[in-house]
Amino acid sequence: MAKMYKRLKIESKMSNLRVIENAIDEMTGAIGINQDNYGKILVATLEAVNNAITHGNKSNTQKLVDVEIEFDKNEIKITVTDEGPGFDPKKIPDPTMPENIEALSGRGVFLMTKLADSIVFNEKGNSVTMNFKEVSN
Repeated sequence: MAKMYKRLKIESKMSNLRVIENAIDEMTGAIGINQDNYGKILVATLEAVNNAITHGNKSNTQKLVDVEIEFDKNEIKITVTDEGPGFDPKKIPDPTMPENIEALSGRGVFLMTKLADSIVFNEKGNSVTMNFKEVSN
C-alpha cells in the first residue's frame, strides 16, 4: 500500500472529535486495518485530541488542535499538537496506584501508552506522537 498522509486543524470543541473519528475511519478503511488495531488507534487518538482540547487549549475555540495522520511501511504515526503551554508527562500520577484509582482524570496518557506501540511527547509537552506498528492484515 502506498504512503498516506492526512492533516486536520480543528477548533477546540468536543463536537470536533467526530471530524477526527471520520478521518481515522476513512484512512484505516482505505488501508484495510484489522478491528483490534482500529480500536487502539481510534481510542488513543480521540484521547489525545480530547486532552489537547480540554487541558492544552482549555476548550478555547480560538485555539486549534493540529492532527497529523501518516501511514507508511505498515505503520501509522499520529501526531496531536495543541496551542497550550504544554506539560511534563513525567508528573502525571500513575492511575494504577491505589491512591489514584478513584481519580477521574489522569487515565488518558496511561491509556495512550498502553494502546500505542510507542508514544513520545515533544520537549514543551504540547505535542504527542503515537506509533502503531503492523497495522494492516
